[in-house]
Amino acid sequence: MFAKLKYDIDNILKNDPAAKSRVEVLLLYPSIHAIIYHRIANVLYRHKWFIIARAISQIARFFTGIEIHPGAKIGKGLFIDHGMGVVIGETAEIGDNVTIYHGVTLGGTGKEKGKRHPTVGNNVVIGSGAKILGPITIGDDAKIGANAVVLENVPSRATAVGIPAKIIGRRARTIIEIKDYQGRQKHIYNDMVI
Repeated sequence: MFAKLKYDIDNILKNDPAAKSRVEVLLLYPSIHAIIYHRIANVLYRHKWFIIARAISQIARFFTGIEIHPGAKIGKGLFIDHGMGVVIGETAEIGDNVTIYHGVTLGGTGKEKGKRHPTVGNNVVIGSGAKILGPITIGDDAKIGANAVVLENVPSRATAVGIPAKIIGRRARTIIEIKDYQGRQKHIYNDMVI
């Protein structure tokens, strides 16, 4: 758990120019507090201590303004910038190194049973106020614009904006292989809009 926490803190330091130190992030960032609470609640939830898990998630919501259901699956490096008003539903799944801005909802569309919340891939950025609804998939490296309402799958490396959201571009990734000055193989990733 501590290795994941260090990774989460380092990811925030990398992505937030306002963050000055690990101590500042650990003590003052609601994103980290919400993630710590969630990890505890998630363990209890998986062991079927549902009421205690939900109580912890509600305490976290009170103190951070971020509501994460204890059943949600969250990878490492989640950064919830500012955080207020973020809601993450029970069957939501979030990959690694995802950035979510304030006012985002990863929610359902009704009273269905089973998987009813989004699956978000790795390295996704979700803009302020975006609503991603239903059991849809947001592909790796995708970007969701501010206030977008996403009701359909978004492919990897695509950008979706609007109400309802539409794909406005997709970045192609080419890999260039080079050797450094010591002869070691290196990869350079070049993203282009197609």
